[in-house]
Amino acid sequence: MKQLISFLCVALFAGSLWAQEPVMNRPQRTPEEEALQQTMRLVRELGIRDSVRFDTIYRMHLKYALVRQKGLTRAENMQRMQAIYEELKHLLTPEEFEQFMNHPAEQPRRPRGANVLMPAKQGPPRAIQSPDHK
Repeated sequence: MKQLISFLCVALFAGSLWAQEPVMNRPQRTPEEEALQQTMRLVRELGIRDSVRFDTIYRMHLKYALVRQKGLTRAENMQRMQAIYEELKHLLTPEEFEQFMNHPAEQPRRPRGANVLMPAKQGPPRAIQSPDHK
């Protein structure tokens, strides 16, 4: 009897491990692919047509994509993002940088800080009554 119970426990445990989906099921991009995608998105958003600026922005994105591959902590990743924004301030015109920071498709781009107010929590949802039940 003990053997049967042990066998069932092992079988259930093995089955539960087998049934779980992998944690990361999206393909990992190389730093070069990541840098190119980020650069292309930025160039498309801002309408940059200068190949020298394109190359400079690509090299900047590549540098930080290589840093990101090291598996940074949350604090280190925030510092990396701050460094990217500081470098973009120097690479872009003030108008382009403002457009980059305020792009509506990816709001908010600014890193969240301690001074950001959190929205008020709402209470539990109220039951919706149909017009028939007054």
